[in-house]
Amino acid sequence: MAASLGIRGRVIGLAMVPMAIIGVLLLFQLITGKIDDLDQSLRTRSIAIARQLAPAAEYGVASGNIEVLQTLLEKAAIEPDIRGVAVFADNSQWVAQVGLGAWTEAAQGNLPGDRIHQIEYQDHLVYYAPITQTEVVVDDFSPVDEGAAQAGTHTRLLGWVGLDVSRSATIQSQRDAILRSLLILLAGLSVSLYLAWRIGRQITRPILALTHTVSRIGEGHLDERVAQTGEAELGMLQHGVNHMAAHLQTMQDQMQEKIDQATARLVYQASHDALTGLINRREFEQRLERTLWSALQQDREHALCYMDLDQFKVINDSCGHAAGDELLRQLALLLKSNLRERDTLARLGGDEFALLLENCSIPDALEVADTFRAEVQRFRFKWQDRIFAVGMSVGMVAINRDSSTAASLLSAADAACFVAKDRGRNQIHVYESRDIDLVRHRGEMQWVTRIQRALEEDRLRLSWQEIRRTDGVVEPVRHVELLLRMVDDDGSEILPMAFIPAAERYSIMPSIDSWVIEETLRLCQRYLAAGRERNCLFAVNLSGASLKDPAFRRKLLTHLQENPELGPHLCFEITETAAIGNLAVVNEFIDAMREFGCRFALDDFGSGLSSFTYLKNLKVDYLKIDGAFVRDIASNAIDLSMVDAIHRIGHQMGLKTVAEYVESDQTRALLRQIGVDYVQGNGVHSPEPLENLCGNS
Repeated sequence: MAASLGIRGRVIGLAMVPMAIIGVLLLFQLITGKIDDLDQSLRTRSIAIARQLAPAAEYGVASGNIEVLQTLLEKAAIEPDIRGVAVFADNSQWVAQVGLGAWTEAAQGNLPGDRIHQIEYQDHLVYYAPITQTEVVVDDFSPVDEGAAQAGTHTRLLGWVGLDVSRSATIQSQRDAILRSLLILLAGLSVSLYLAWRIGRQITRPILALTHTVSRIGEGHLDERVAQTGEAELGMLQHGVNHMAAHLQTMQDQMQEKIDQATARLVYQASHDALTGLINRREFEQRLERTLWSALQQDREHALCYMDLDQFKVINDSCGHAAGDELLRQLALLLKSNLRERDTLARLGGDEFALLLENCSIPDALEVADTFRAEVQRFRFKWQDRIFAVGMSVGMVAINRDSSTAASLLSAADAACFVAKDRGRNQIHVYESRDIDLVRHRGEMQWVTRIQRALEEDRLRLSWQEIRRTDGVVEPVRHVELLLRMVDDDGSEILPMAFIPAAERYSIMPSIDSWVIEETLRLCQRYLAAGRERNCLFAVNLSGASLKDPAFRRKLLTHLQENPELGPHLCFEITETAAIGNLAVVNEFIDAMREFGCRFALDDFGSGLSSFTYLKNLKVDYLKIDGAFVRDIASNAIDLSMVDAIHRIGHQMGLKTVAEYVESDQTRALLRQIGVDYVQGNGVHSPEPLENLCGNS
């Protein structure tokens, strides 16, 4: 309740409450005293009348003169408040009476004879005063002195005088006194309330004005001010509030200016690339949408160019990201200098740029794009003491009334840029829906979607194919290669050469290899737990992308640290091209895995251009001869000589040789004659599901 009162109510309450309490206490004391005084006055007067009537009635009672008593009683009854007067004999018999009176006690005869007896009722008082007669006894025959000594007194009870006194007048006087006191109290409180209101109003008016001003300032009206009417502390407070409001207004103006500047920066940053100052992908896509709308609604023709730098990765990897960022900044300035007023140049991300040529036909756009390409080709980038030349591949697509969506336009331009890179880089390729290269590229993009969906839906499978000795001897350790398969939507099995190229081109191989490794480790644990008589060496293929991925290498290392007993049962097959391209990384990886007992095989050996040069630097255990040489050795003397040469060099280096794609007994016999250690292929053992491997000993 107190919390809901305003400051004015609290000030008035503070002034009134003590006054009201004091007034009520004083009134209570006054009324109590007044009531006691009135009641005591009535009793005193009544006792006095009774005390006077008793001696006056002695004669009438003693003589039996009723008329005298009646006259006496009538005179006594004239007094106010006296309801009735009566006289009773000593035997309690009624003698005379004036007025009202029940006189019940007199009838009962138990009244005292030595004092006035009072009986109190709610509305009246009854008094009984004894009527006595005093007799003096004198001995006439005694001398005077002796007579005086023998003289005595004797008191005899003659009866009682009854007095009935009404309390109505006294009670009414008490009520009048209380009413008058209450009226006086209310009048005093009213006057006090008025004075308190006036004083409180004078005190609280500037405070309420101050409160209103502060509230308005709190609502954001910083131009609000309070009139400085007070003095002393209140005046200082008013001055302080005005000063605070002025300071806040200044701060708000400064803050608003900073907010406007920050908003402008955010708007700029939201639509521009921080590195180059060009517009970013989001803003470019919005402008492309508007341009597409004008082509669809107004039948205008525009062109979209998707530009990707050539050799940018070489600079980024060899000189660091700082050099790559500086190259992008310089190229952005170079490209902007060749823009027309209506053209839009954007950086989409990395080293990818986009150019939107409004109201421009494809022939004109080709000239503009070729100018950009030539400028970039002539540009030389200097970093420290090195100079680099870069190129730019451009994919172009027309924007006209036949175009569909902005996303499809960007996708088409990206695909055309890919074709330009694939045809030798630093070229311009215009998108055409029937382009064979574009069809192949789009086919690979579709494979990307299918591979990702297969990973998400767990539709990858492993088969196994045994690698056997050429001479037919059964070794204690079974050597098998795990082969990857993908289950299509219709349940058919897809061989890896159908989807692996797309996975390698679009960097999905680390995800596929991670799945293969985890499945291989589970298979190895299950095989060991089954307690087979023959141990098994599981060979799994690793791509070059996975070998270069530090996260993949750390994950594999963690698996082997947690399960070191699996190491001797694993053989990692790496392709010749992947190994040569990452020689230092591959050797470091081989050293780390060998600590767990893992073995390595160099797969598809002979397909590279510098195979023999790099072979001596690779720490592998097996040398797998590319099946392209093995397949036709029975009919091609050159292939036979190549296989023989590879085998002899491998043995000179202490490696076991494995011939792939062995399809016939004749091929196997020739390989045995050469001395190749192991053979693998459908002519040796056809791939089987993993369930068969775990069921065989």
